[in-house]
Order: sequence, then C-alpha cells, then structure tokens
Amino acid sequence: MIVKYLFDKIFSLLLIILLSPFFIIISILIKLDSKGSVFFIQERVGKNHKLFNIYKFRTMVPDAINKGNGVYTEKDDPRITRIGKFLRNTSLDELPQLLNILKGDMSIIGPRPTLEYQVKQYDDFQKKRLLMKPGVTGLAQIRGRNSISWSERIKHDVEYIENWSIWLDIKILVKTVFVIFKKEGIYGGKENFIISDDKKDNYENKSV
Repeated sequence: MIVKYLFDKIFSLLLIILLSPFFIIISILIKLDSKGSVFFIQERVGKNHKLFNIYKFRTMVPDAINKGNGVYTEKDDPRITRIGKFLRNTSLDELPQLLNILKGDMSIIGPRPTLEYQVKQYDDFQKKRLLMKPGVTGLAQIRGRNSISWSERIKHDVEYIENWSIWLDIKILVKTVFVIFKKEGIYGGKENFIISDDKKDNYENKSV
C-alpha cells in the first residue's frame, strides 16, 4: 500500500500545480454564472468510518439539497446551473477532490465516498467498502457509474478491495479517461440509487 500512498500524494500534487489555471478559470465562471460559493462541501464517510468533508466545484443553485428532489439529481434538473451542467458532463466538478487526496482523506482510485445515513444501513458485506480510502474513480465507475444499481456498485467496490493491485489502479485510471470522454453513466434513474429492495427512498446524489 506504500506505493498507492506515494502515488496518490505525488500525482495529486502535480495535478494541482498543473491544473491551477483551470481552478482559477472555473472558479470565476461559477461566480459569474450564479450567486453562491465556488465550492460544494459535504460530509462523507471515509476509510474505517472516518468522517471528512469532500470538496467539489458547485454545480447547482445555493441550498439545492433543500429544494426540488433533495439529494437526488436527474439529467435535466432545473437546480443545475449553466456552468454546472458543463462541469458535470466533463467531470471537472470533481477536480477539488485532489485536495482531499493531498490531505489524506481520499485516494485517486477507490470506492466513491457516501453519506453517513447510507453507511448506517450497510450490512457486513457492504461495510467492506470502507476498508480502503474512498476514491475519485473506481471499478464501479468504469463499469457503469450511476447507470448501474447501487447494490451492484457496492459489489464492484468490494471486488476492487479484495483484488487490489497497482496494475488494477492503472487499468482503472486509463479506462476512466474513456468513460469521461464518452460521458457514460453521469446520471441514473431513481431505481439505481436504492441501497436495497427493502430500503426505499435512500439515494446517493451524483452532485453531493
């Protein structure tokens, strides 16, 4: 795991330096497009149930979580701003998570971090996805992203953890580039955000 740790630190630092002009440009565009903060910050659950604040570029109107569909977001959601739509379609809204990686809360590759109320409903198998740091992308993201069911995504996450290798990380990283360019699985139907058949109305938001 020391290789993964060093890769995360070095890669995230280099990207932050190289992409700093884009951070500035995106921040300006967000402020010009709508009122509110440049960043969206939300508490998520990380490795071994550790809570941390995840950073994203704001793509929705202020206080969007208390409007419309709440935590659930769909493709033509009116709460999404004009620049927000572009950021989502290109996954540029995820860039600030490089700061999370540098801080040690996240990894480049790993299960996507989820909300605490969802984790409280995990069974023993689902809790295995908390054995590694959450990632910006992962096995579930290259196998369907939000277009596949939540339970299926958890299975992919556990598969990743049980079969981790540096070569698997490289493979996922390369395939992620193609997924982003194809704009695959950015949104999914509500049925794809249900944790289990008997736990309705529990959704993971693409944006939050």
